[in-house]
Amino acid sequence: MVSARHFLPLLTLSLALFAACNQDAKKSAAAQPIDKRFAIKIGERTVQMRVALGPAEMQRGLMFVKSMNPDEGMVFVFPRPQIMGFWMRNTELPLDIGYIDPDGTLREIYPMYPHDETPVSSVARRQIALEMNRGWFARTGVKPGAKLDMKALQDAMRARGFKPEPYELKQQ
Repeated sequence: MVSARHFLPLLTLSLALFAACNQDAKKSAAAQPIDKRFAIKIGERTVQMRVALGPAEMQRGLMFVKSMNPDEGMVFVFPRPQIMGFWMRNTELPLDIGYIDPDGTLREIYPMYPHDETPVSSVARRQIALEMNRGWFARTGVKPGAKLDMKALQDAMRARGFKPEPYELKQQ
């Protein structure tokens, strides 16, 4: 049992520790976007992809990014297939999003609008999402049915320090 005279200092210390931890979490969430890019093919096109793995990176996505090169994008890899929903909070760029099966098959493509917080959801359980500049899929002829190079994606995951095996991604 804590006496009343010891309670206030303990409470003050607890609040200070909580505030410090919360500040670290805010700093982590506000970290710079992923800078490393990996050359990964989808269909016949090679894209310089940023690879988002883990909740903080996925939540940040392309927020605050002002521009991307024509063949640059961000791929999001989830541990398991699921219905996905992406929105554009704090995202300046008009984008297209492609939803991809665990075997690397592109199934769906949708436009996304800057700062629109309405979720753009997949119609079925998918495991991978690829965000590209608006119009990229149409301009390059990359359509549903195109294959993502799963070996290159898994190599990129390893280079980022993640083991792809728990993700149960399928090789072509």
